[in-house]
Amino acid sequence: MKIATWNINSVRLRIDQVERFLTEQAPDVLCLQEIKVAEHLFPHEMFERLGYTHRAIHGQKGYHGVATVSKVPFRDFSKHDWQDNGEARHIGVELLGPGQGMVLENVYIPAGGDVADREVNPKFGQKLDFLERMTRWADRIDRPTLIVGDFNIAPLECDVYDHKALLKVVSHTPIEVETLKRLQDAAGFDDLGRRFIPAPERNYSWWSYRSYWRQKDQGRRLDHMWASPDLAPQARGHHFVEETRRWEQPSDHIPLVTEFEL
Repeated sequence: MKIATWNINSVRLRIDQVERFLTEQAPDVLCLQEIKVAEHLFPHEMFERLGYTHRAIHGQKGYHGVATVSKVPFRDFSKHDWQDNGEARHIGVELLGPGQGMVLENVYIPAGGDVADREVNPKFGQKLDFLERMTRWADRIDRPTLIVGDFNIAPLECDVYDHKALLKVVSHTPIEVETLKRLQDAAGFDDLGRRFIPAPERNYSWWSYRSYWRQKDQGRRLDHMWASPDLAPQARGHHFVEETRRWEQPSDHIPLVTEFEL
């Protein structure tokens, strides 16, 4: 089974790119973040046509939003508001076909604004609080779980193009890295991106829209796929699809794909 995750940065704007990705990569399940659409306006037709007949959507008009589309049957499992403000940032499903019983959690962690200080930037505090609430939730996980999405944190030194230059930049600050590590440790999650592409190998998933992104390769690894200890041994491969970043009007993120033997 192939499971993919992608911050698409507007599913309606990039519906043709999603279709191309699904056609070329053929994942069984795709988790999208930042769909930026209310649930009743989600573009179902293309997914239905390609056989992704099972869909779980948590959307809102113009901002945030997550969606999980699948060829494999599932049931809605959870929908958490870890930011405690009503934003659509999480949807969880339980697989019913191959991989039955596995829980797939699709999350879009807040970016956190521009200043790494909760006193002057409330968004940064909200990001840290979101992660702390997730950590308390993760401590109670008792079944095979895959959590995927845009975490908006590059945790390792090699997950950014210049570690020292970005130590005070939101997404790579020590407090974010430490807070994310507590979440990972709470359930013993295995970082599949680094299981299959070991540090310090380059493994970026995001580049700025600035014109020089490709020439200077100033990327960060903000997107992740984490497996619980009872699921991780079933992972057979993991890769990122960097070519999507070169498509016309691309998302600033690229998809990640993990293959499982379930």
